[in-house]
Amino acid sequence: MGCVKMIRFACSLLAVILFAIRSEGSIGMNWGRQSAQRLIPSTVVDLLLQNGIGDARIYTSQPDILEAFAGSGINLTVQIIFINFIKTSQEAHDWIGQKIDPFFSTTNIRRVFIGNHEFKTAVMSGGNTSSAVAAVDLMETMQTALKDVYGEQIKVALPQPDCVLTNVTRPSDAEFRSEIKEQMLRHLSLLNQSNAPFVAEIFPIEYVNAHPWLDSSFAFADNKSKTVIQDINGAVYTNIFDYLYDCFVWALRKAGAPDREIVVGQVGWPTDGYPGADAATAERFYKYLLPHVASGRGTPMRPGKPIEIFVHCLTDEPKNPFTLPFTRHWGIYRSNGEPKFKIDLSGQGRDIYPARAKGIMRMPQRWCVFNGDRRDAYKVKAQFDDACLCADCTSLSPGGSCSHLDYHNNISYAFNMYFQSMFQNETACEFGGLGEVVPTDPSDGSCVFPVEVVRGQQVNFSGAGEGLYYMDPKYAAMIFLFALSVFFVLL
Repeated sequence: MGCVKMIRFACSLLAVILFAIRSEGSIGMNWGRQSAQRLIPSTVVDLLLQNGIGDARIYTSQPDILEAFAGSGINLTVQIIFINFIKTSQEAHDWIGQKIDPFFSTTNIRRVFIGNHEFKTAVMSGGNTSSAVAAVDLMETMQTALKDVYGEQIKVALPQPDCVLTNVTRPSDAEFRSEIKEQMLRHLSLLNQSNAPFVAEIFPIEYVNAHPWLDSSFAFADNKSKTVIQDINGAVYTNIFDYLYDCFVWALRKAGAPDREIVVGQVGWPTDGYPGADAATAERFYKYLLPHVASGRGTPMRPGKPIEIFVHCLTDEPKNPFTLPFTRHWGIYRSNGEPKFKIDLSGQGRDIYPARAKGIMRMPQRWCVFNGDRRDAYKVKAQFDDACLCADCTSLSPGGSCSHLDYHNNISYAFNMYFQSMFQNETACEFGGLGEVVPTDPSDGSCVFPVEVVRGQQVNFSGAGEGLYYMDPKYAAMIFLFALSVFFVLL
């Protein structure tokens, strides 16, 4: 047995032992690859195993990723993001033959998730349910095809964000919105037929900010919030996770599915690009949530019921669209494999950093900065815009970790992000004579000017089917640059 296989086997055994000794709650991990600098799949699998993660969700079905998970013992969920890719039973069987069959005997593929919040589209559009109908149609087609091939071994589900629920002030009042109820009932009927879980997705930072009557500390499971919600049957809520989880429990009960298993397919805290999004706050969020999940205590509506969650997510995704800056910064790790904060993914609440990625090669310690030539302000602004059109400047947005930078450093940050995204190609630091490469780290306080991983690790990258928040990239970039330009002018 080679060294790599021996290490993989040892890590797999460690994962099994950790699962055996921990409480009933399950902590999985999401991994997206919307980044120019990415960890290779085998590194990610080893990282998950080192951290004792036994369930993973990927937003693609690329063969190199599925192959990397082979023999790891990790239960895998794959996702079909774009629902128009498969329309017929034959196409579903073809997809299974190409994507699942080659890896089924060695890779523990257990679930297929469909779409990208298609019911949210119906809610936001004022009742246009065409995307929801198409998603449920695809779910039925795929569920039937998978059953034909594998029986009940692979389950199909449609992840649902909290916006599918009515706005309420206590969980017992929650139900599914009227405009999507018909398709939701179809969805629940299919889940019942296959005994698949209902997949809920929870975004605490957004929910608390959108509901100002909630104390901001209500987002955390540390019982320090001034908000205490009393509900019927003596239920008491002191944190947003239990609150939203039980909102889904009540909605399912009212829709005729009171016992349907719930899997939280996404829950996390971003570290940048949004007010209140930083590493210290993310650390606080996970420090109390994960032990709560692993404890097996359940929630007020389902006491003692094991909770299954997927932490969102493993690494940052700088190529997610500009329109929601924080969606680029969900990662526990930076894209170079360095952990951002302490987190105990076993759920034991230990004050530790997660295991670090091994074998990562970083580019040289050098940065691209603005040389200070302000003679042509329009030229400076144009070069700044061009850099941010191609690279990730979301940390400069209001509330971001770099929003405090002055005029000079603001431009330098944009230049460096582009320079690093182009793997330090020196021509990428020209900017019409405004850029220069320096050996001194220009990072400023909370604002990190990164040095990324080497180009040689970027293999077989395709963004197709992986993005969580899709929009035409050019349109999204223009919206973000307009907002950032307003901020830029005020510097």
